[in-house]
Amino acid sequence: MKKLWASYLNASLILKITIALILGIIVGLILGEQATVFAPLGDLLMRLLQFIIIPLILFTLIVGINQTKLGNLGRMGGKIFLYYVVTSALAITVGLAVANVFDPGTGITQPPEEEIEANEHPGIASVLLNIVPKNIVTAFGDMNLLGIIFTAFVFGIAIAALRSSEEHADLGEHVYKVVNGLNEATFKIMNAILQYVPIGIFAIIAGTIGQQGMDTILSLGNMVLVLYIALIVQVGIYVLFMLAFKMKPGEFFAQARTPMITAFVTQSSSGTLPVTLNAANRLGLSKSLYGFSLPLGATINMDGAAIRIAVSAVFAANYADISLGFTSMLSIVIVGTLASIGTAGVPGAGIVMIATVFSQVGLPMEAVAILTSIDALVGMGATSLNITGDLVGTSIINKTEKKHEQVSA
Repeated sequence: MKKLWASYLNASLILKITIALILGIIVGLILGEQATVFAPLGDLLMRLLQFIIIPLILFTLIVGINQTKLGNLGRMGGKIFLYYVVTSALAITVGLAVANVFDPGTGITQPPEEEIEANEHPGIASVLLNIVPKNIVTAFGDMNLLGIIFTAFVFGIAIAALRSSEEHADLGEHVYKVVNGLNEATFKIMNAILQYVPIGIFAIIAGTIGQQGMDTILSLGNMVLVLYIALIVQVGIYVLFMLAFKMKPGEFFAQARTPMITAFVTQSSSGTLPVTLNAANRLGLSKSLYGFSLPLGATINMDGAAIRIAVSAVFAANYADISLGFTSMLSIVIVGTLASIGTAGVPGAGIVMIATVFSQVGLPMEAVAILTSIDALVGMGATSLNITGDLVGTSIINKTEKKHEQVSA
Protein backbone atom coordinates (compact mmCIF):
# COMPACT_ATOMS: atom_id res chain seq x y z
CA MET A 1 0.00 0.00 0.00
CA LYS A 2 2.86 2.38 0.86
CA LYS A 3 4.53 1.65 -2.49
CA LEU A 4 1.26 2.35 -4.33
CA TRP A 5 0.85 5.65 -2.47
CA ALA A 6 4.47 6.57 -3.16
CA SER A 7 3.98 5.82 -6.86
CA TYR A 8 0.91 8.06 -6.90
CA LEU A 9 2.78 10.93 -5.24
CA ASN A 10 5.75 10.61 -7.59
CA ALA A 11 3.64 10.51 -10.77
CA SER A 12 3.30 13.79 -12.65
CA LEU A 13 0.17 15.80 -11.91
CA ILE A 14 -0.79 16.06 -15.59
CA LEU A 15 -0.62 12.24 -15.96
CA LYS A 16 -2.86 11.75 -12.93
CA ILE A 17 -5.34 14.34 -14.17
CA THR A 18 -5.43 12.82 -17.67
CA ILE A 19 -6.13 9.34 -16.27
CA ALA A 20 -8.81 10.79 -13.98
CA LEU A 21 -10.41 12.58 -16.93
CA ILE A 22 -10.56 9.40 -19.05
CA LEU A 23 -11.87 7.29 -16.16
CA GLY A 24 -14.47 9.95 -15.36
CA ILE A 25 -15.80 9.91 -18.94
CA ILE A 26 -15.97 6.10 -18.98
CA VAL A 27 -17.70 5.85 -15.60
CA GLY A 28 -20.10 8.68 -16.50
CA LEU A 29 -21.17 6.96 -19.73
CA ILE A 30 -21.57 3.58 -18.00
CA LEU A 31 -23.41 4.68 -14.84
CA GLY A 32 -25.38 7.59 -16.30
CA GLU A 33 -27.09 9.73 -13.67
CA GLN A 34 -26.01 7.24 -10.99
CA ALA A 35 -22.49 8.67 -11.42
CA THR A 36 -23.64 11.58 -9.25
CA VAL A 37 -22.87 9.28 -6.30
CA PHE A 38 -19.30 10.62 -6.64
CA ALA A 39 -20.51 14.23 -6.31
CA PRO A 40 -19.24 14.69 -2.71
CA LEU A 41 -15.68 14.00 -3.88
CA GLY A 42 -16.00 16.74 -6.50
CA ASP A 43 -17.57 19.12 -3.99
CA LEU A 44 -14.63 18.50 -1.65
CA LEU A 45 -12.19 19.52 -4.39
CA MET A 46 -14.05 22.78 -5.00
CA ARG A 47 -14.10 23.50 -1.26
CA LEU A 48 -10.36 22.84 -0.93
CA LEU A 49 -9.53 25.09 -3.88
CA GLN A 50 -11.76 27.88 -2.57
CA PHE A 51 -10.31 27.39 0.92
CA ILE A 52 -6.78 28.20 -0.25
CA ILE A 53 -7.62 31.11 -2.59
CA ILE A 54 -7.68 33.91 0.01
CA PRO A 55 -4.32 33.16 1.70
CA LEU A 56 -2.74 32.59 -1.71
CA ILE A 57 -3.82 35.98 -3.03
CA LEU A 58 -3.17 37.83 0.22
CA PHE A 59 0.30 36.54 1.07
CA THR A 60 1.59 36.12 -2.51
CA LEU A 61 0.72 39.70 -3.43
CA ILE A 62 2.09 41.22 -0.20
CA VAL A 63 5.37 39.33 -0.63
CA GLY A 64 5.49 40.22 -4.33
CA ILE A 65 5.03 43.93 -3.64
CA ASN A 66 7.95 43.80 -1.23
CA GLN A 67 10.18 42.21 -3.86
CA THR A 68 9.86 44.96 -6.46
CA LYS A 69 9.72 48.74 -6.77
CA LEU A 70 6.32 50.43 -6.52
CA GLY A 71 6.90 52.15 -9.85
CA ASN A 72 7.20 48.75 -11.50
CA LEU A 73 3.79 47.73 -10.11
CA GLY A 74 2.12 50.74 -11.72
CA ARG A 75 3.69 49.99 -15.07
CA MET A 76 2.78 46.29 -14.90
CA GLY A 77 -0.78 47.10 -13.82
CA GLY A 78 -1.31 49.31 -16.86
CA LYS A 79 -0.04 46.60 -19.19
CA ILE A 80 -2.24 43.96 -17.54
CA PHE A 81 -5.42 46.02 -17.80
CA LEU A 82 -4.75 46.96 -21.43
CA TYR A 83 -4.08 43.32 -22.35
CA TYR A 84 -7.27 42.09 -20.64
CA VAL A 85 -9.54 44.65 -22.34
CA VAL A 86 -8.00 44.18 -25.81
CA THR A 87 -8.04 40.37 -25.74
CA SER A 88 -11.64 40.28 -24.42
CA ALA A 89 -12.80 42.44 -27.34
CA LEU A 90 -10.69 40.37 -29.74
CA ALA A 91 -12.19 37.14 -28.38
CA ILE A 92 -15.75 38.35 -29.02
CA THR A 93 -14.74 39.38 -32.55
CA VAL A 94 -13.27 35.91 -33.15
CA GLY A 95 -16.43 34.30 -31.80
CA LEU A 96 -18.66 36.37 -34.08
CA ALA A 97 -16.49 35.66 -37.12
CA VAL A 98 -16.40 31.89 -36.59
CA ALA A 99 -20.10 31.70 -35.69
CA ASN A 100 -21.11 33.63 -38.82
CA VAL A 101 -19.19 31.13 -40.94
CA PHE A 102 -20.86 28.04 -39.41
CA ASP A 103 -24.28 29.54 -38.46
CA PRO A 104 -25.14 27.60 -35.26
CA GLY A 105 -28.84 27.49 -34.40
CA THR A 106 -30.10 27.29 -37.98
CA GLY A 107 -33.01 24.87 -38.24
CA ILE A 108 -33.78 24.65 -34.50
CA THR A 109 -37.49 25.46 -34.18
CA GLN A 110 -38.68 23.49 -31.15
CA PRO A 111 -40.37 25.71 -28.53
CA PRO A 112 -38.47 26.14 -25.27
CA GLU A 113 -39.72 24.57 -22.08
CA GLU A 114 -38.99 27.65 -20.02
CA GLU A 115 -37.99 31.25 -20.27
CA ILE A 116 -35.14 32.87 -18.41
CA GLU A 117 -35.12 36.49 -17.45
CA ALA A 118 -31.94 38.49 -17.63
CA ASN A 119 -30.17 38.91 -14.34
CA GLU A 120 -28.98 42.41 -13.70
CA HIS A 121 -25.25 42.83 -14.29
CA PRO A 122 -23.50 44.86 -11.59
CA GLY A 123 -22.19 47.40 -14.10
CA ILE A 124 -18.77 49.02 -14.39
CA ALA A 125 -19.36 51.59 -11.62
CA SER A 126 -20.36 48.87 -9.16
CA VAL A 127 -17.36 46.75 -10.16
CA LEU A 128 -15.02 49.68 -9.54
CA LEU A 129 -16.61 50.41 -6.15
CA ASN A 130 -16.26 46.75 -5.15
CA ILE A 131 -12.50 47.15 -5.47
CA VAL A 132 -12.65 48.96 -2.11
CA PRO A 133 -14.53 46.64 0.30
CA LYS A 134 -16.70 48.03 3.09
CA ASN A 135 -14.60 45.96 5.48
CA ILE A 136 -11.98 43.25 5.19
CA VAL A 137 -14.13 40.52 6.72
CA THR A 138 -16.92 41.14 4.19
CA ALA A 139 -14.45 40.98 1.29
CA PHE A 140 -13.07 37.66 2.51
CA GLY A 141 -16.49 36.22 3.35
CA ASP A 142 -18.00 37.14 -0.03
CA MET A 143 -14.88 35.97 -1.91
CA ASN A 144 -14.60 39.46 -3.43
CA LEU A 145 -11.35 38.92 -5.32
CA LEU A 146 -11.00 42.57 -6.32
CA GLY A 147 -11.50 43.60 -2.69
CA ILE A 148 -8.99 41.01 -1.48
CA ILE A 149 -6.44 42.19 -4.07
CA PHE A 150 -6.97 45.78 -2.90
CA THR A 151 -6.49 44.75 0.74
CA ALA A 152 -3.29 42.84 -0.05
CA PHE A 153 -2.04 45.73 -2.18
CA VAL A 154 -2.60 48.32 0.56
CA PHE A 155 -0.98 46.22 3.29
CA GLY A 156 1.87 45.26 0.96
CA ILE A 157 2.66 48.92 0.31
CA ALA A 158 2.36 49.73 4.01
CA ILE A 159 4.82 46.96 4.94
CA ALA A 160 7.21 48.12 2.20
CA ALA A 161 6.99 51.66 3.60
CA LEU A 162 7.78 50.38 7.12
CA ARG A 163 10.82 48.47 5.86
CA SER A 164 12.19 51.52 4.07
CA SER A 165 11.67 53.92 6.99
CA GLU A 166 14.48 54.63 9.42
CA GLU A 167 12.25 54.61 12.48
CA HIS A 168 10.33 51.35 11.89
CA ALA A 169 12.65 49.37 9.61
CA ASP A 170 13.13 46.52 12.11
CA LEU A 171 9.40 46.26 12.74
CA GLY A 172 8.73 46.21 8.99
CA GLU A 173 11.26 43.39 8.51
CA HIS A 174 9.66 41.32 11.26
CA VAL A 175 6.19 41.73 9.75
CA TYR A 176 7.52 40.87 6.29
CA LYS A 177 9.23 37.72 7.59
CA VAL A 178 5.98 36.58 9.22
CA VAL A 179 4.00 37.16 6.00
CA ASN A 180 6.69 35.46 3.93
CA GLY A 181 6.57 32.48 6.29
CA LEU A 182 2.78 32.31 5.96
CA ASN A 183 3.20 32.50 2.19
CA GLU A 184 5.54 29.50 2.18
CA ALA A 185 3.15 27.60 4.48
CA THR A 186 0.30 28.37 2.07
CA PHE A 187 2.24 26.87 -0.83
CA LYS A 188 2.90 23.77 1.26
CA ILE A 189 -0.84 23.39 1.82
CA MET A 190 -1.51 24.03 -1.87
CA ASN A 191 0.92 21.30 -2.91
CA ALA A 192 -0.98 18.87 -0.67
CA ILE A 193 -4.31 19.95 -2.21
CA LEU A 194 -2.89 19.39 -5.69
CA GLN A 195 -2.48 15.69 -4.83
CA TYR A 196 -6.25 15.47 -4.40
CA VAL A 197 -7.09 17.31 -7.63
CA PRO A 198 -7.19 14.14 -9.84
CA ILE A 199 -9.70 12.46 -7.50
CA GLY A 200 -11.98 15.49 -7.52
CA ILE A 201 -11.69 15.84 -11.30
CA PHE A 202 -12.71 12.20 -11.76
CA ALA A 203 -15.82 12.77 -9.63
CA ILE A 204 -16.82 16.02 -11.38
CA ILE A 205 -16.36 14.75 -14.94
CA ALA A 206 -18.17 11.46 -14.16
CA GLY A 207 -21.15 13.35 -12.74
CA THR A 208 -21.21 15.86 -15.60
CA ILE A 209 -21.08 13.22 -18.33
CA GLY A 210 -23.60 11.09 -16.44
CA GLN A 211 -26.10 13.92 -16.22
CA GLN A 212 -25.58 15.44 -19.68
CA GLY A 213 -25.31 12.14 -21.57
CA MET A 214 -24.84 11.84 -25.32
CA ASP A 215 -28.36 12.99 -26.24
CA THR A 216 -27.76 16.58 -25.18
CA ILE A 217 -24.35 16.63 -26.84
CA LEU A 218 -25.78 15.43 -30.15
CA SER A 219 -28.95 17.56 -30.13
CA LEU A 220 -27.02 20.84 -29.93
CA GLY A 221 -23.74 19.49 -31.25
CA ASN A 222 -23.41 22.21 -33.89
CA MET A 223 -23.44 24.96 -31.27
CA VAL A 224 -20.88 23.13 -29.13
CA LEU A 225 -18.66 22.39 -32.16
CA VAL A 226 -18.68 26.00 -33.37
CA LEU A 227 -17.79 27.28 -29.91
CA TYR A 228 -14.83 24.92 -29.59
CA ILE A 229 -13.60 25.88 -33.07
CA ALA A 230 -13.66 29.53 -31.98
CA LEU A 231 -11.80 28.63 -28.76
CA ILE A 232 -9.11 26.85 -30.79
CA VAL A 233 -8.76 29.89 -33.08
CA GLN A 234 -8.24 32.08 -30.00
CA VAL A 235 -5.57 29.70 -28.70
CA GLY A 236 -3.90 30.05 -32.12
CA ILE A 237 -3.88 33.83 -31.62
CA TYR A 238 -2.25 33.32 -28.22
CA VAL A 239 0.45 31.25 -29.91
CA LEU A 240 1.06 34.07 -32.40
CA PHE A 241 1.35 36.50 -29.48
CA MET A 242 3.91 34.27 -27.80
CA LEU A 243 5.94 33.87 -31.01
CA ALA A 244 5.88 37.64 -31.52
CA PHE A 245 7.47 38.03 -28.08
CA LYS A 246 9.97 35.23 -28.81
CA MET A 247 8.44 32.83 -26.30
CA LYS A 248 8.32 29.05 -26.70
CA PRO A 249 4.67 27.87 -26.86
CA GLY A 250 5.69 24.26 -26.17
CA GLU A 251 7.30 25.17 -22.86
CA PHE A 252 4.32 27.34 -21.96
CA PHE A 253 1.67 24.68 -22.60
CA ALA A 254 3.75 22.03 -20.81
CA GLN A 255 3.06 23.94 -17.59
CA ALA A 256 -0.27 25.53 -18.54
CA ARG A 257 -2.02 22.26 -19.45
CA THR A 258 -2.61 21.31 -15.79
CA PRO A 259 -4.63 24.46 -14.91
CA MET A 260 -6.27 24.28 -18.35
CA ILE A 261 -7.61 20.79 -17.64
CA THR A 262 -8.54 21.70 -14.05
CA ALA A 263 -10.50 24.74 -15.29
CA PHE A 264 -12.12 22.59 -17.99
CA VAL A 265 -13.47 20.17 -15.40
CA THR A 266 -14.32 22.54 -12.55
CA GLN A 267 -15.75 25.35 -14.76
CA SER A 268 -14.37 27.85 -12.26
CA SER A 269 -11.68 30.44 -13.07
CA SER A 270 -11.42 31.51 -9.43
CA GLY A 271 -11.52 27.91 -8.18
CA THR A 272 -8.64 27.01 -10.50
CA LEU A 273 -6.59 29.97 -9.27
CA PRO A 274 -4.36 27.94 -6.90
CA VAL A 275 -3.39 25.61 -9.76
CA THR A 276 -2.87 28.57 -12.11
CA LEU A 277 -0.58 30.31 -9.59
CA ASN A 278 1.40 27.09 -9.24
CA ALA A 279 1.82 26.91 -13.03
CA ALA A 280 3.02 30.53 -13.13
CA ASN A 281 5.59 29.69 -10.48
CA ARG A 282 6.79 26.69 -12.49
CA LEU A 283 7.05 28.90 -15.58
CA GLY A 284 9.49 31.07 -13.64
CA LEU A 285 7.32 34.19 -13.77
CA SER A 286 7.76 37.05 -11.33
CA LYS A 287 5.78 36.56 -8.09
CA SER A 288 5.11 40.28 -7.89
CA LEU A 289 3.48 40.06 -11.31
CA TYR A 290 1.46 36.84 -11.25
CA GLY A 291 0.36 37.37 -7.64
CA PHE A 292 -1.51 40.43 -8.94
CA SER A 293 -2.37 39.63 -12.58
CA LEU A 294 -3.82 36.12 -12.15
CA PRO A 295 -6.32 36.90 -9.34
CA LEU A 296 -7.34 40.02 -11.29
CA GLY A 297 -7.64 38.00 -14.49
CA ALA A 298 -9.82 35.40 -12.77
CA THR A 299 -12.25 38.25 -12.06
CA ILE A 300 -12.23 40.50 -15.14
CA ASN A 301 -10.46 38.66 -17.99
CA MET A 302 -12.93 36.22 -19.54
CA ASP A 303 -11.81 35.52 -23.12
CA GLY A 304 -13.58 32.16 -23.18
CA ALA A 305 -16.76 33.70 -21.80
CA ALA A 306 -16.48 36.47 -24.41
CA ILE A 307 -16.36 33.91 -27.22
CA ARG A 308 -19.28 32.11 -25.63
CA ILE A 309 -21.31 35.33 -25.67
CA ALA A 310 -20.56 35.91 -29.36
CA VAL A 311 -21.38 32.38 -30.51
CA SER A 312 -24.53 32.33 -28.37
CA ALA A 313 -25.65 35.64 -29.89
CA VAL A 314 -25.37 34.27 -33.43
CA PHE A 315 -27.13 31.08 -32.29
CA ALA A 316 -30.02 33.14 -30.85
CA ALA A 317 -30.25 35.29 -33.98
CA ASN A 318 -30.47 32.22 -36.21
CA TYR A 319 -32.94 30.58 -33.85
CA ALA A 320 -35.24 33.62 -34.09
CA ASP A 321 -34.44 34.25 -37.78
CA ILE A 322 -32.97 37.67 -37.00
CA SER A 323 -30.29 39.22 -39.19
CA LEU A 324 -27.32 40.63 -37.29
CA GLY A 325 -26.01 43.73 -39.02
CA PHE A 326 -22.68 45.47 -38.43
CA THR A 327 -24.20 47.78 -35.80
CA SER A 328 -25.66 44.84 -33.87
CA MET A 329 -22.35 42.99 -33.97
CA LEU A 330 -20.49 46.09 -32.78
CA SER A 331 -22.98 46.38 -29.91
CA ILE A 332 -22.36 42.75 -29.00
CA VAL A 333 -18.59 43.38 -28.92
CA ILE A 334 -18.95 46.45 -26.68
CA VAL A 335 -21.68 45.15 -24.35
CA GLY A 336 -20.13 41.67 -24.21
CA THR A 337 -16.73 43.04 -23.25
CA LEU A 338 -18.26 45.13 -20.46
CA ALA A 339 -20.49 42.26 -19.29
CA SER A 340 -17.52 39.94 -18.93
CA ILE A 341 -15.83 42.39 -16.52
CA GLY A 342 -16.61 41.68 -12.90
CA THR A 343 -18.75 38.60 -13.53
CA ALA A 344 -17.85 35.91 -11.00
CA GLY A 345 -15.55 33.21 -12.39
CA VAL A 346 -17.75 30.37 -11.11
CA PRO A 347 -20.01 27.75 -12.77
CA GLY A 348 -23.24 29.24 -14.13
CA ALA A 349 -21.95 32.81 -14.44
CA GLY A 350 -21.84 32.47 -18.24
CA ILE A 351 -25.62 32.26 -18.45
CA VAL A 352 -25.88 35.55 -16.55
CA MET A 353 -23.57 37.24 -19.07
CA ILE A 354 -25.44 35.80 -22.04
CA ALA A 355 -28.83 36.88 -20.69
CA THR A 356 -27.42 40.37 -20.00
CA VAL A 357 -26.11 40.79 -23.54
CA PHE A 358 -29.29 39.38 -25.11
CA SER A 359 -31.45 41.87 -23.21
CA GLN A 360 -29.21 44.77 -24.24
CA VAL A 361 -29.05 43.98 -27.98
CA GLY A 362 -32.63 42.74 -28.37
CA LEU A 363 -32.06 39.00 -28.87
CA PRO A 364 -34.77 36.53 -27.74
CA MET A 365 -34.47 35.40 -24.15
CA GLU A 366 -36.12 32.10 -25.11
CA ALA A 367 -32.82 31.03 -26.66
CA VAL A 368 -31.15 31.27 -23.25
CA ALA A 369 -33.40 28.47 -22.03
CA ILE A 370 -32.12 26.23 -24.82
CA LEU A 371 -28.51 27.17 -24.14
CA THR A 372 -28.81 26.18 -20.48
CA SER A 373 -29.07 22.52 -21.58
CA ILE A 374 -25.46 22.64 -22.78
CA ASP A 375 -24.24 25.07 -20.13
CA ALA A 376 -21.78 22.58 -18.62
CA LEU A 377 -20.30 21.48 -21.96
CA VAL A 378 -19.88 25.05 -23.17
CA GLY A 379 -18.72 26.36 -19.80
CA MET A 380 -15.91 23.80 -19.63
CA GLY A 381 -14.18 25.01 -22.79
CA ALA A 382 -14.83 28.69 -22.05
CA THR A 383 -13.36 28.48 -18.54
CA SER A 384 -10.29 26.65 -19.79
CA LEU A 385 -9.64 29.45 -22.28
CA ASN A 386 -10.24 32.06 -19.57
CA ILE A 387 -7.29 30.91 -17.47
CA THR A 388 -5.17 30.25 -20.58
CA GLY A 389 -5.59 33.90 -21.54
CA ASP A 390 -4.61 34.98 -18.03
CA LEU A 391 -1.41 32.91 -18.13
CA VAL A 392 -0.51 34.03 -21.66
CA GLY A 393 -0.92 37.69 -20.74
CA THR A 394 1.10 37.29 -17.55
CA SER A 395 3.87 35.47 -19.43
CA ILE A 396 4.03 38.17 -22.13
CA ILE A 397 4.10 41.01 -19.61
CA ASN A 398 6.77 39.14 -17.64
CA LYS A 399 8.84 39.03 -20.84
CA THR A 400 8.44 42.77 -21.42
CA GLU A 401 9.40 43.48 -17.81
CA LYS A 402 12.64 41.53 -18.23
CA LYS A 403 13.46 43.63 -21.30
CA HIS A 404 12.71 46.79 -19.32
CA GLU A 405 15.05 45.65 -16.54
CA GLN A 406 17.80 44.96 -19.09
CA VAL A 407 17.37 48.42 -20.63
CA SER A 408 17.37 50.05 -17.18
CA ALA A 409 20.53 48.17 -16.26
